[in-house]
Amino acid sequence: MSGPATALGPVDRRPTGSRRRPDIIRLAAGLGGIAVVVVIEGWFGLLGGVLTAYLLDVGLRRIEPPAVRRRRLREAADLPLAADLLAAAMRAGAPVDRSVLAVAEALDGPLAGRLARVGRTLLLGGGPAEAWSALDGVPGAERLAAAALRSANSGAALAGALTRLADDLRADRATAAEASARRAGVLIVLPLGLCFLPAFILAGLVPVIVAVLGDVL
Repeated sequence: MSGPATALGPVDRRPTGSRRRPDIIRLAAGLGGIAVVVVIEGWFGLLGGVLTAYLLDVGLRRIEPPAVRRRRLREAADLPLAADLLAAAMRAGAPVDRSVLAVAEALDGPLAGRLARVGRTLLLGGGPAEAWSALDGVPGAERLAAAALRSANSGAALAGALTRLADDLRADRATAAEASARRAGVLIVLPLGLCFLPAFILAGLVPVIVAVLGDVL
């Protein structure tokens, strides 16, 4: 005798969270394209709607979510300290996998989770390339992974390279901060220029042009 599942048809036992969620960006891009089609009728509206939907889809996907940006900045800020701690642990005689796990426990933040994956992979016998790939996407981490891979392949000491890397990362952050401050100064001046330019044209150039045209005519 068959159970209720046979009588009522197959039962979907998949959890609700596993069902595919709607693509919000694609939905917004589609609504923008429809709006253009409604405002501009005819073939021009149709072509404009398709182009608008495509550009909105591409543009919105390039916008970095605030949470992702905060995570990326936090990982980049913690990376020099992580390199220093790794160098100190290795100078104390700890192997690479134990050093990485110890640093992951000492740190607090998203970078700690990535380092924990690196340490567990190395501890379980994974290859260096596979293990350090957990740091992909962290600004500056590609240099740390490259130094670790060179050390694994050649047997060179890694602690000294990590100390130099930490110093280089801090210098890069200082340079980037200085460049950002200079860009901020330029961006502050631009609105003032845009405000004063029309006034300069109306108060300075227009009377001269009117006077010259009056004399000519």
